[in-house]
Amino acid sequence: MALGPHTVGRKLLWSIALPGLIVALIGAGYFWRETRRAVQDAAHREALALAEFIASTFTLPQADRAHPHGAVAEVLASDTRLLRSVAELRVMTPDGKIRWSRHRGEEGKVHADHLRLTAPTPETARSAREGTEVVRPLGGAECMTCHTDDNAQRLGVLQVRLSEPQLSRQLSTVFHGAIVATLLFGVILALATGLSLHLFLTRPLRRLTAIMRRAEEGDMLVRAETRGTDELSRLGAAFNQMLARLTSMKVEEIDTHRDLTVTKEKLALKEKLEERITELSLLFDVAHALNSTLDLQEMFERITRLVVERLKIPNFSIMLRNADGLLEIRSAWPHHRGSEGLTFAIGEGACGRAAETHRAVYLPDVSDRSSIFAKRNLVGGTDHGSLLAVPMVHMEAVLGVMNFQRPEVASFSPEELELLTAVADQAATAVKNARLHAETVLLTMTDPLTGVPNRRHLFSRLESEMARSERYSTPLSILMIDVDHFKRLNDAAGHRAGDDVLRKVCDVLRTRVRKVDTLARYGGEEFMVLLPQTNKEGALEVGEKLRRAVLETAALAAPTQPTGHITISIGAASFPQDAADQDTLVDCVDAALYASKRGGRNKVSAYEPGMEIHPGRERGPHTTRPSADGSFPLPPKGVAKA
Repeated sequence: MALGPHTVGRKLLWSIALPGLIVALIGAGYFWRETRRAVQDAAHREALALAEFIASTFTLPQADRAHPHGAVAEVLASDTRLLRSVAELRVMTPDGKIRWSRHRGEEGKVHADHLRLTAPTPETARSAREGTEVVRPLGGAECMTCHTDDNAQRLGVLQVRLSEPQLSRQLSTVFHGAIVATLLFGVILALATGLSLHLFLTRPLRRLTAIMRRAEEGDMLVRAETRGTDELSRLGAAFNQMLARLTSMKVEEIDTHRDLTVTKEKLALKEKLEERITELSLLFDVAHALNSTLDLQEMFERITRLVVERLKIPNFSIMLRNADGLLEIRSAWPHHRGSEGLTFAIGEGACGRAAETHRAVYLPDVSDRSSIFAKRNLVGGTDHGSLLAVPMVHMEAVLGVMNFQRPEVASFSPEELELLTAVADQAATAVKNARLHAETVLLTMTDPLTGVPNRRHLFSRLESEMARSERYSTPLSILMIDVDHFKRLNDAAGHRAGDDVLRKVCDVLRTRVRKVDTLARYGGEEFMVLLPQTNKEGALEVGEKLRRAVLETAALAAPTQPTGHITISIGAASFPQDAADQDTLVDCVDAALYASKRGGRNKVSAYEPGMEIHPGRERGPHTTRPSADGSFPLPPKGVAKA
């Protein structure tokens, strides 16, 4: 059996055994004190009675006058049963001299403690270690018959000391035995109580505590013993029920946690799906906006609107590489901040670095001057926040850079970087397509040999200018130009030399017309010039200027030609003075050109009525109307203009 210092059994043992032992000891002490007091009271009464008896012997009649109080001496010397317990018996004079004593050798001597004994005090009885002592003064009224002097009131002192009574010694022995028995009983009781507590309380509680500790460590399948019907058994049964309930709750918690985990995963997947749908929706809108137009400026405006509204990016710009290889800002938001038209060199700033490396450059904090891109960023943007520059790359070629900026530091997430990179890739494809479309349109409207507009563009432009002239009541004139003796040049110098002459003539004509004028190749060696807001007289002056310019160009010297130089013939006609519709106007100018050819070439002729019906001209009105496929038939060669 071992009870720990803090176990319930130890506490119960101390709470039961110690109070019982203390009560037993207090009770034994109380009874010992009361018994001792009773014995002392009996000894005092006995001593007082004995002193009273001996004092009474002084009043007995005197049988012998020569020896007064002989009865006293006889009583003190007697060995009666009454005096057997007397240890000391003395009669002393007031000065302390012993007159009578049971010890014969003391008579006539002065008592060593005579001052205390002869002190004038009433009769007293006190308990001492040696026994009970009574001191009784002798004298008084009963002695007045024999002692007539004044000292009769105090004639001496009687001292009686009784030895310790036998009963007191027996009581001490019994009390000591009782104390030992009580202590022995307390020890036996403590052992018995401790064993009982260990068997019936401490050990079951330890087992229950061990079960609880295992349950605390997570073993929910452990169960406590429930043998018996006492409180501990009922506590164990209640604990088992609690464990069963906790086990059920733990199972429910595990199921709930698993369900929550699954739900969280589904919610996360749903959020990712929604984000992906949003990104795909934005990419779809970007693709739709980019593919719905081939005009670059309109395309930039749509991209800017989508970026600002859908991505909440307040500062945005699009840069394209210009003819000099620099990055030029073509569109920016907000507008009117002076950033449009600014240029950056490749490698300059974040945008130049993005174009140089073909990779996005992200500046989490634009105000951080320790960055290698801090020297120059986009003008017009904020000087704080974060900046993202994404290059527009198509087929390993950088077409431009898209710049995204927010006022918050580190405000672009990795997902946004990926999304904006995809937007830039789509924009790069759209820009490339728009440029290809523009080049295609330019090719369809430009003569490949001379680089000036072809006949399709010429007649489209002529239709627009005639509508504007009719609306605003302004004159419109056209010139038709033909290179003289061009067939002879081809036959003598070859077609390559003829093509070179056509290019040189076109260069001379291009530099002599206004920007609002339209120079186009009509077909073969023929050119046409549209002169808006120019009457017939002005057209003749322009024609004469062009004729002289060709004639005076040294690079157009040609020994194979009749005049040794390339010359041109020009016809002029005006709308609405000469014709009211396009076909008639073209036919009129063609007739004027035929008149210049017929008049000796190298001259300018204005249209006059009747020129179109000359018998030598095998073309009449409306011969230049477009065919079914949109093309215009060439006039016959060598008949009227060769």
